[in-house]
Amino acid sequence: MNAPLVFAPEVRAALDAGQPVVALESTIITHGMPFPQNVETARRVEAEIHAHGATPATIAVIGGQIHIGLTEAELDDLAQAKGVMKVSRADLAVCLARGAYGATTVAATMICADLAGIRVFATGGIGGVHRGAESSFDISADLAELGITPVTVVAAGAKAILDIPKTLEVLETDGVPVIAYGQDEFPAFWSRSSGLKAPLRMDSAAEIAQAQIMRARLGLSGGQLVANPIPEEAEIPRAEIIPAIEQALREAAEGHVSAKEVTPFLLSRIFEITQGRSLEANIALVLNNARLAAAIATEIAKA
Repeated sequence: MNAPLVFAPEVRAALDAGQPVVALESTIITHGMPFPQNVETARRVEAEIHAHGATPATIAVIGGQIHIGLTEAELDDLAQAKGVMKVSRADLAVCLARGAYGATTVAATMICADLAGIRVFATGGIGGVHRGAESSFDISADLAELGITPVTVVAAGAKAILDIPKTLEVLETDGVPVIAYGQDEFPAFWSRSSGLKAPLRMDSAAEIAQAQIMRARLGLSGGQLVANPIPEEAEIPRAEIIPAIEQALREAAEGHVSAKEVTPFLLSRIFEITQGRSLEANIALVLNNARLAAAIATEIAKA
């Protein structure tokens, strides 16, 4: 294997020393939040991981290379760049071959983290089965990646714009452990509650780390999804967020929004409908996920 990886010095040093490292995606910067909140949030998330004893590694494609960790200047450039490719498994190689800017989705970040030897990844929410998938067949590549790539992904559940019951069914089919952290219910991104029981529950970072280590010992493919509920003080309850989601979905259908444009469109409209509350909640949950991911990575490094 001769993947075109470029490591930020602090990430390379941490990996060489066996210290905890947490991967971070870059689509949240380019497609998930407006400027300047995107770069401000990215820096806050990295600082949160540092504060909890791990090294952050934001991943992106720049100039035909996979960057494992970004400099301040690279982060600024990415946050303001135009025409950045939203990169998943299908187009990662194409983006590299073109020498284009690429922001990594959950799936692509998992691939790159695995190539770099990073075992824990913090994100906002995973992609999943879109509503109406029985006719559109719109299912995120994130789900299949969780079934084959050995990285623990810490997220606030699946994005609430998705069909969460079908998303959980696909994860079960793919043999992915879905672990709710500290509660029995599967969280729904902006809300702590989805109305659905999680398949598994764990209450400590150490237990989650040991489960990943055991999967490796057993030779099981794939990663783990750790569903970490948004802090209570930051959540938008289901009764409040569902009408906003339904309105955004109707507008997407009326505007024939499809494929990779669906999620950015919906997140943008929900931001407008909730008068910015959805973005505030998004920032809070990403920071919360970063803290838990740092704790899990620390426990893995101890083992």
